[in-house]
Amino acid sequence: MNPSPEKVRDPKFLDEFFDPRDLVQVKYEMLRLVSVEKASVTEATEKYGVSRPTYYQTKAGFDRSGLAGLVPRKRGPHGPHKLQGEALAFVQQQLVAGQPVRARELAKLVRQKFDVAIHPRTIERAVAGKKTPR
Repeated sequence: MNPSPEKVRDPKFLDEFFDPRDLVQVKYEMLRLVSVEKASVTEATEKYGVSRPTYYQTKAGFDRSGLAGLVPRKRGPHGPHKLQGEALAFVQQQLVAGQPVRARELAKLVRQKFDVAIHPRTIERAVAGKKTPR
């Protein structure tokens, strides 16, 4: 959803087909205005109520991934970024087949050996393979 649909001033968004609350549609039409109708970036950003940096980020996302690049992404880390490399290998070496994961104990061992604070749930997820490190 577009957090600022009231800022969209393009007349076509007064029609029922174009919805100023649809962020992907707003971004696409803004890019189309510049590339097809040869409007300036400044004109497009004013019509669509976004900043110039937002336009260039939107264009980069579209150039990189097509229409999917216009869909907002989840912010923040996308996986156990602290638990990788040597620390992950260390955790995997401590696991014993057939026994439950001792995540709290492993978190303490990782903190002692690598001076990195890792939440026990991060260890459980990494071991289960739900979110593997990048």
